[in-house]
Amino acid sequence: MNLDTTYRSQAEELMDDFSMEGTALQEALDKIASINRLLGGNTLTLQGVQQLLKQPTEDTLTIVDVGCGNGDMLRTLANYANDNDLNWQLIGIDANAFTINYAKSLSVIYPNITYHCKDLFSEAFSQMNYDILLCTLTLHHFRNDQIATLLDVFHRQSRIGIVINDLHRSKLAYRLFQLVCFVFRLNPMSRQDGLTSILRGFKKEELEGFAKGITAEKQRIKWKWAFRYQWVVWKG
Repeated sequence: MNLDTTYRSQAEELMDDFSMEGTALQEALDKIASINRLLGGNTLTLQGVQQLLKQPTEDTLTIVDVGCGNGDMLRTLANYANDNDLNWQLIGIDANAFTINYAKSLSVIYPNITYHCKDLFSEAFSQMNYDILLCTLTLHHFRNDQIATLLDVFHRQSRIGIVINDLHRSKLAYRLFQLVCFVFRLNPMSRQDGLTSILRGFKKEELEGFAKGITAEKQRIKWKWAFRYQWVVWKG
């Protein structure tokens, strides 16, 4: 296969069908969460939140996670908040009702986590207010013009800032994920969507281009293992 990663792929992922439901989707959500956790993705997002806050606060903070999947990132944040006596109200947003209901079922022991089924381009979402917006492995699902629109909403509606954690598009990342598919015996949906995700991922200069559209006190985009970019936006 002649693999060209010069430009972002426009191919859609199976998961982009928001009416999808069933055991295959549930298994894919769990696999994505477990691999993200294993490769340090949850830690990367949590570190971004810590950078935004600079120091712990007793104030109640509202943190929204868009494209929350099965809620694994939110449960990681809830555990951290509980361990550090922090009052964080955590909200998961996803456009798939089945995914939201599944996330709710996995989070019943966390009273500070709530979930809402919303389209990110809906008026209902654009009017939400929050302190911090998290976007983990979600931004690559959208076209460049859509990303510009979403970033405008994220920045306008957040009080403190934004943490974006997404994929670095490269041939090596693609080949290594093929190995991950074999080792973890991923189901066809997880395998196909994972490879498509990498081809829809980003080069650093592309993220820097999006960053120019945001007026912020400070922004930092860093490459992180495993083939991720951590983009932190301090709103000021």
